[in-house]
Amino acid sequence: MTLFFIILFIWSLFSVRWSSELLHSGGKDIILDVLSSLFRPDMSFETMSLALFSSWITISYAFAGMSIAIAIAFFTGILASGVLASKDSSLAKILSMSFFRGLLGFMRAVHELVWAWLFVAAIGLSPYAAIFALAIPYGGTLGRIFADILNDVPKEPIYALKSSGASNIQLLMYGYLPISAADMLSYTIYRLECSVRSSTIMSFVGLGGLGYQIQLALADLRFERVWTFMFFLIIIVTLIDFWSNAIRERLSV
Repeated sequence: MTLFFIILFIWSLFSVRWSSELLHSGGKDIILDVLSSLFRPDMSFETMSLALFSSWITISYAFAGMSIAIAIAFFTGILASGVLASKDSSLAKILSMSFFRGLLGFMRAVHELVWAWLFVAAIGLSPYAAIFALAIPYGGTLGRIFADILNDVPKEPIYALKSSGASNIQLLMYGYLPISAADMLSYTIYRLECSVRSSTIMSFVGLGGLGYQIQLALADLRFERVWTFMFFLIIIVTLIDFWSNAIRERLSV
């Protein structure tokens, strides 16, 4: 397997059409300007206020999109896991797992930026476009993970509940979910951090937020403003990372 990936990597290098010039004529000057702007970001009141407001929009899109994604993932993940089927080898379980796993695969196969373009074309430059564009692919990813987590639950507690006459819903409520809740929550928090970055990327289609401001600053070649918005994004992601690590540590105790 390792040899296969080495051969694939070497083949990819020879498949790329390398240009004789890595940078265009003004590329060196722009790179120097970008790097120098890193040490002199725009700290004016106007830019800082705009960065704070744009950060709030970015976080709002991320949290709203993830809220819908969690709801989608919870129900589709349960159905995709097949834990509600009466028998492990029943036709209903096979059909349910095949259909909902296929649905989850379709949802996460399309990038959130593509979903954003589709929703913008359908409903315009609305916050709903950003929220739904985040909810669908993240719901697909979370749903697949939830299904796998439920399938990996130890069978001994489930067999014990079955022997006491528990129904499938009771097995889910008192067996599968309590055992898998910590892992589900831990991964959901991790995906929340990712959704903030995705929310920033989607802002490039004109939906507002930090990404939109970065795009405008790049178009005006105001790299000092670009770095200001970038620093705000880094701070947001770092704070969410600290918060998620604190929650994971508390869950592991």
